[in-house]
Amino acid sequence: QVQLVESGGGLVQAGGSLRLSCAASGRTFSSYAVGWFRQGPGKERVFVAGISRGGFRTYIADSVKGRFTISRDNAKNTVYLQMNSLKPEDTAVYYCAASTGPEPYQLASGYDYWGQGTQVTVSS
Repeated sequence: QVQLVESGGGLVQAGGSLRLSCAASGRTFSSYAVGWFRQGPGKERVFVAGISRGGFRTYIADSVKGRFTISRDNAKNTVYLQMNSLKPEDTAVYYCAASTGPEPYQLASGYDYWGQGTQVTVSS
């Protein structure tokens, strides 16, 4: 079992940057693929980015491609989401999730563990 804790959210002006962190407990974090999802007010939870177990393959949603990057440091049991050129439409609660599969899924149902979420608000 793994527990996930997100951090790094906050209020930022449009065009600014934030880096979210997803810290995991447990010594087997490298056994999990990790995804970042977001859920805006009144919207469904959607895939933003994902990274494979070893960090060699990453997947970025079209809506944030070119602005967001995902990375991981398994020695620190942490996955990062670097968000640049933020837009008001990026405002949402951001969640990280871990999957026992080798690759991250784009569907939320593919994940076994979830963090509590961190709020990102982008002002215009």
